[in-house]
Amino acid sequence: MSLQVEKLEHNMAKLTIEAGADELEKALNSSYLKNRSRISVPGFRKGKAPRKLIEKMYGKEVFYEEAARELMNESYAKEIKEHRELSIVSNPKVDVVQIEAGKPFIYTAEVALKPEVELGKYKGIKVTKIDTTVSAEEIDREIDSEREKNARITNVEGRASKLGDIVTIDFEGFVDDVAFDGGKGTDHDLELGSHSFIDTFEDQLVGKNIDDDVDVNVTFPEEYQEKSLAGKAALFKVKVKNIKEKILPEIDDEFASEVSGFDTLKEYKDDIEARLKRNKEADAKAKKEDELVEALVKDSNMDIPDAMIETQAEQMVENYANRMRQQGLSLQQYMQYTGMTYEKMVDQMKAQAKANIESRLVLEAVVDAEKIEASDEDFEKEMKDMAESYMMEVDKLKEIMGETEQEAIKKDIAVRKAADFLLENAKETAAKKTEDEDEDDGEEKPKRGRKKKAEETEE
Repeated sequence: MSLQVEKLEHNMAKLTIEAGADELEKALNSSYLKNRSRISVPGFRKGKAPRKLIEKMYGKEVFYEEAARELMNESYAKEIKEHRELSIVSNPKVDVVQIEAGKPFIYTAEVALKPEVELGKYKGIKVTKIDTTVSAEEIDREIDSEREKNARITNVEGRASKLGDIVTIDFEGFVDDVAFDGGKGTDHDLELGSHSFIDTFEDQLVGKNIDDDVDVNVTFPEEYQEKSLAGKAALFKVKVKNIKEKILPEIDDEFASEVSGFDTLKEYKDDIEARLKRNKEADAKAKKEDELVEALVKDSNMDIPDAMIETQAEQMVENYANRMRQQGLSLQQYMQYTGMTYEKMVDQMKAQAKANIESRLVLEAVVDAEKIEASDEDFEKEMKDMAESYMMEVDKLKEIMGETEQEAIKKDIAVRKAADFLLENAKETAAKKTEDEDEDDGEEKPKRGRKKKAEETEE
């Protein structure tokens, strides 16, 4: 078996792979053994006719297609593994050059090669400083959310409904005095002020009592999903059947101990603040890394072949299909429901695929430039985290993984470390204010003060 490489334009290459006549004969015989039971030959039971006789009756090419597919799959994988220096980054576009019993099997595979990156300036890239402080209002919102989850619902007696109450209603909707589909409900619980119903529906039920009949007049939004109702005025006849109120717990040490593992409200608040801070810092880091990589991509040069983008887009569609399968929906069903085709989905993914490739390439270039490696400790931690997510033993996970997969993981770790390197060597600058934000400040700040603050930030 041999491989010849012809470099083409735009980081493409044409591989010519040749397998010996004996290997072709082996593949042809394998195809015969797999298919003989499905081939009818007069005078023979299925599966018993000799290969020579089948070839004489149906043509000597009868086993060529499957033999070629089997031989290409085997030989291509073998040659690529032995020639990793090629750095092939696309699926092959194959073409059979010669297939004939007794002669070498020859085919070509056109592939994309990993582009070289002319790396731009990657140290001292300016990145927007992001405020990660946690306000008291944010902490209060978290506590209010937890209060809502722990609220008690009780029936109301002797008063009318108010915002925040839950009213149980029967309703029927009419447009031009005609009831419309989907506009009727019974024993529906509606929280007043939740804005879960259209327009001013909920507002018109405030101040009502049990057993009241209420005419609610609303207008459907122009962009309403049901086109026949969009922009139409409607009348809902509503019967108020019950009123309930939410009793929220007091915000004190007892509440904190019930909803958390802490004894005091202060400890609970401190924990919320720390969690929100971690989340903000993680989000800020991700945004800054994206900003840095985007700037580096713009300052770098690379010639990305279309075949590489196509392959990446196809992989993204396959990943999307896998996620849908986990939810019980096949890709074919999704395409039927949406009217999409596989080709359209791939085309839609290409812009993001190109961006993903550019980001990966510049980070890999930083890895090479700075000689960044994944340490043994880095790799073992990654294995431990993966094993925990899969609920497996680390040693078992390593057994399942091959050498190629482990090397890919180490490469991913190095790429993440390269992103950290960019961030560590970045130059933070204050976010630029828009004209609207400057006007909202309510006063004109001294230009010298702005300049000084910017200089301090850059330092």
